[in-house]
Amino acid sequence: QVQFVESGGGLVQPGGSLRLSCAASGSIFSNYVMAWYRQAPEKQRELVASIYSGGGSTYADSVKGRFTISRDNAKNTVNLQMNSLKPEDTAVYYCNTCPRPFFSWGQGTQVTVSS
Repeated sequence: QVQFVESGGGLVQPGGSLRLSCAASGSIFSNYVMAWYRQAPEKQRELVASIYSGGGSTYADSVKGRFTISRDNAKNTVNLQMNSLKPEDTAVYYCNTCPRPFFSWGQGTQVTVSS
């Protein structure tokens, strides 16, 4: 079983930046495609970005050009650099495997974009 601990969220003004981190337990981290998801109030959880073990990545159209996903297989971490944040990016952000979230969700990290 793999467990995730997300961190790095906070309150930021529109146009600002945040860097999220996800620490994963388990020695098989490098076997999985990893992803960041988010869930805004009263909305379904959605896929934001994913990254293959070798580093190839994909992004939701809504974040392309603004967000960058990265991973460190040696440290079992996956990060999300978020720039040019918009109010519609406000959500709780989670990491998990992709395309299916195989493991239990962590507690997530809250991102609030507001002036």
